[in-house]
Amino acid sequence: MNTGKKIKIIILGDGMADTPYAAGKDGEEPLPTPLMRAKTPVVGALASHSEIGLVKTVPDGMKPGSDIANLSVMGYDPSKCYTGRSPLEAVSIGIKLKETDLALRCNLVTLGSAADFSGKVMTDYSADEISTEEGHELIDGLAKYFRENGKNLLRNFDENNAGFECFTFYGGVSYRNCLVVSNGVRGTECTPPHDISGKKIGAYLPKGVYGAAFNAMMREAYAFLSAHPVNLKRIERGLRPGNCIWLWGEGRKPALEDFDKLNGKTGAVISAVDLIKGIGIAANMKIYEVEGATGTVNTNFKGKAKAVIDAVKDGCDFVYLHIEAADESGHRGERANKILSIEKIDGVIGYIKDNLDTMDVPYTLLFLPDHPTPLDIRTHTSDPVPYLMYSNVKELSNGIRTYDEISAKDGKYHGSGPELFKRFLEI
Repeated sequence: MNTGKKIKIIILGDGMADTPYAAGKDGEEPLPTPLMRAKTPVVGALASHSEIGLVKTVPDGMKPGSDIANLSVMGYDPSKCYTGRSPLEAVSIGIKLKETDLALRCNLVTLGSAADFSGKVMTDYSADEISTEEGHELIDGLAKYFRENGKNLLRNFDENNAGFECFTFYGGVSYRNCLVVSNGVRGTECTPPHDISGKKIGAYLPKGVYGAAFNAMMREAYAFLSAHPVNLKRIERGLRPGNCIWLWGEGRKPALEDFDKLNGKTGAVISAVDLIKGIGIAANMKIYEVEGATGTVNTNFKGKAKAVIDAVKDGCDFVYLHIEAADESGHRGERANKILSIEKIDGVIGYIKDNLDTMDVPYTLLFLPDHPTPLDIRTHTSDPVPYLMYSNVKELSNGIRTYDEISAKDGKYHGSGPELFKRFLEI
């Protein structure tokens, strides 16, 4: 199958990078990063024939979210094209946003049982990775409750808000849902829930334009969802309930340049995450759905690897494979699962390489995280991330034999994702 096309594959291990030699538990020796500890024979074999270095994926002054970092890795300058996180997820869900709409992420979360709402602890930003079916039932029930009671609830809040009819809930995937404010006004300060795991929520509740209204909605949602049959059954099964909503990530309708026209490549995106699929949809790329793709360490790794080869066979000469598992493990502080995620990704790279070699096509692989999600702080940082670039038609070795956060410091340095992406396309 030598088509003459140069195939470009990015394998993105979300949040895979960590803090080198992060402290271990009390009384233990400091531990190396998951990248250093993971058994990765495929990446190990590629390393001595690859260009290895660091890339700064998050521009100065911007928050290290997966939205900004993945746009950067995909060759887009977030400082020019970023309109907010939630709109990208809304596009993936199928929401037709108007120019005047304001979209927000609406997580189903687990809050602690403290009597005072502001004193409750963010126990789990994903409500034990609640199922999509359960999530939809909770969100649909909450939307109905607010339709019937919202006018009274919000009557004292916000001159920018014409009443509850301007708020619309949409079910997404698992705990990731969406709230759209029609004719919405920007300027509400919100905090991502995964940034405050284990902390009291009082200091992080929404502030600004819709601060009062969102606080009222969240308090009311806690009362309604705590008594919902779905959550009562989850508690009986030993699972955490989705007992509240958490609003964050506001933004407007996205406007990305067409990826194919911009780069001269037929692009495809493979991900379990609405955010990444939304970037692909907004950039007019093909989206490949994979059965059993969950975004966790239990995702269908083989199915995602197979989807890459399917996309190439379908004529795509650029494929962006996003694997979320290491990031989820980092947010949850699960060292063993983060290591396991990286080992699983190594198998994915092996499958892709073996199949491309059999197809007799020229290809370049780029393997990297979007940002670090260190286990010791359980949230994202803006630190540069290590990358590995391998080509089957050109020797790229720069003398580095291993791929990890420490070794990459001795390699090339790229000051932005678009800078590395341009080089990647040129190989």
